[in-house]
Amino acid sequence: MDFSYLSILLFLPVAGAIIVAFFCGDRARLIRWLAAVFTFLPFALSVALFAVFDRSQAAAGLIQFEEKLLWIAPLNANYHLGVDGLSLPMVVLTTFLGFLSVLISWKINLRLREYFGWLLLLETSILGVFLSLDLLLFFIMWEIEIIPMYFLITIWGAGRKEYSAMKYVIYTLLGSAFMLAGILSLYFTTGSLNMVEIASGGLGMVQTIMPAAAIFFLLLIGFAIKLPVFPFHTWLPDAHTDAPTAVSVMLAGALIKMGGYGMIRLCVSLFPGVAKQYAVILIILAVIGVLYGAAVTLRQTDFKRMIAYSSISHMGYVLLGVFALSQVSLVGAAMQMFSHGVITGLLFAMVGLVMHNTHERDLRNLGGLARQMPIIAVVFSVAGLASLGLPTTSGFAAEFLIFIGSFTSTIVPGIQIYTILSILGVVLTAGYILWMLQRVFYGPPLEKFNGTADADILERVYMFALIAVIMLVGIYPAILTDLFKLGISPIVGLLGG
Repeated sequence: MDFSYLSILLFLPVAGAIIVAFFCGDRARLIRWLAAVFTFLPFALSVALFAVFDRSQAAAGLIQFEEKLLWIAPLNANYHLGVDGLSLPMVVLTTFLGFLSVLISWKINLRLREYFGWLLLLETSILGVFLSLDLLLFFIMWEIEIIPMYFLITIWGAGRKEYSAMKYVIYTLLGSAFMLAGILSLYFTTGSLNMVEIASGGLGMVQTIMPAAAIFFLLLIGFAIKLPVFPFHTWLPDAHTDAPTAVSVMLAGALIKMGGYGMIRLCVSLFPGVAKQYAVILIILAVIGVLYGAAVTLRQTDFKRMIAYSSISHMGYVLLGVFALSQVSLVGAAMQMFSHGVITGLLFAMVGLVMHNTHERDLRNLGGLARQMPIIAVVFSVAGLASLGLPTTSGFAAEFLIFIGSFTSTIVPGIQIYTILSILGVVLTAGYILWMLQRVFYGPPLEKFNGTADADILERVYMFALIAVIMLVGIYPAILTDLFKLGISPIVGLLGG
């Protein structure tokens, strides 16, 4: 094992959480700065790993910066971490949003030690999912995030926060139960918990315990709830609506990406034959999610709930790209996960600022805010245009790859029709984004909002950082697509594509 870069990256936030929660007393300034330091350091380390990652074709499918130690000998379970071209960008995204979430939370004053402690633990748990190469470790990290999410929504949320937090817990635990059954079935069949070992060894022997399709769907249900896939989506609008702003950023930006990542890493990688067999059904669910999510978004009057429903639509594109099962579509799905993370993270941050500064979240009571908060209006407009897929933004790069990859897929019959139907979601997205911008910022100004504060210096830092990433990936998508190809090409080989 080389120097433990990944372990340091993984446990820095939880180390910060322990220090903040137990050793800082009530010193608010110290708590905030420690939280910032213990999230910035993992981000800096992830960027350094991103910079030195081997991008040569010889590295396709290889795990880099790998760490492996025997953990539970009777189960042959290992503390096994590593990254490849698929997981490393997700790690960078999580650490980036984790740091910005601390900045977004700078003005929170309620039970500060607990708040930042839970927020940092949440980051470690999400990172653990993307870094784990052992199924038991993967599942434990998957479960840990439920705890901080519950408390962050219940204590610091708004509205029906207890209801939304409990609904999130119930949905997640339901999905986790199915996923655990799938993991145990894999273990009893193969005798291994090593993801890389199981994928490379093939799964022909799965038939000895239960059909491969059964294990596939046990895992898939857990990932579908997290993504979320229609009809398992109903927890998401409630959780987003009632969560504090920074938690919504982490939830939309990183946490729900665990579902799409799991589908690619486990479902498609371990069960390529089953994925091809049932791809049509999942693509139909993707189309429903895209169109239904966009249509329901048009009907919303709550500012934050509107952005929440838009996530359902955009995650439908991820599902479409994953189960179109071509290299281009899978790269597009991975790009969409990253792109949606920064775009919707920015949208939720902007919604939080508008709500905080105007004390209003009903779209029917807002209007003309571009005069009172011009910087927020411009940044919100850029984020909205990126969400609808404007060229030169990351949203366009991701959706273009998904549509091209899906339309040209030779694996799924009738994929062209489903792709065209999904493209209609872009039209609906343009409709609700432009309507929202007109309603909130560019209508007749309202006197009651005269004197409303615009973004301060700290708020400009995190909003411009997100815009910079959106534009960088949009103008130069190869910075990520070349990496994603390295991680996905072995999976495409298993699919025969």
